[in-house]
Amino acid sequence: MRLYIEDNLAADRPVTLTAAHAHYLRNVMRAGPGDKVLLFNGRDGEWDAAIDSLRKNSGSALPRAQRRPQRDEPGPWLLFAPLKRSSQDFLIQKAVELGVAALQPVRTEYTNTGRINRDRMVAHAIEAAEQCERLTVPEVREIEKHTFLLENWPQDRYLLVCAERGAAQPIDEVLRAAPETGAWGILTGPEGGFASSELEQLRTLPFVRMVSLGPRILRAETAAIAALTCWQSVLGDWDDHRP
Repeated sequence: MRLYIEDNLAADRPVTLTAAHAHYLRNVMRAGPGDKVLLFNGRDGEWDAAIDSLRKNSGSALPRAQRRPQRDEPGPWLLFAPLKRSSQDFLIQKAVELGVAALQPVRTEYTNTGRINRDRMVAHAIEAAEQCERLTVPEVREIEKHTFLLENWPQDRYLLVCAERGAAQPIDEVLRAAPETGAWGILTGPEGGFASSELEQLRTLPFVRMVSLGPRILRAETAAIAALTCWQSVLGDWDDHRP
């Protein structure tokens, strides 16, 4: 059992369990006082703890010893057009498992919806981080128009644009030729793809790298997962074999 906690974590300092924690522990895991649990907050590493008290809508846990120290998890930012609920839930889960540092919904010309349920996205990001043993939960940002993001893009961060049409290099070639220490973002379009005018604008930007994901047209969530997998394989932490 592993839980993300907002409180600071230190030995023998009780932390508060929320109603959601209490429901999960009581009704899903059938746990009770004295049972062991792992805690993390994105700042203080991961801690061995024990459930101290557990009621219907609250409880407490007592950290005992740090199991893993905090460390950086410098994954790429993922910029994506909002999808249908089930597809987006799946994308959030897999993106967190694949190490993204931030989730940024973007509004493009062919984006089907201009609204997102950020609370739902945060909940799925936390659940995925708990499951995959990350030490952090990615930042979940509010939706922004893609032109605003491009105008304010940090010039020291590359942006991989997954272009389903037009001239683009294979993603593996681009990543293997890139500096190993650079910061990255990955942009995928909506189900209808990018508009031609959007692709033309993106190609003019110095920090953009237009990449191809192969000869097949991928669903939006598949494209994001494929691009993240390629990034992790070449520039990510897949060579980190944690004991």
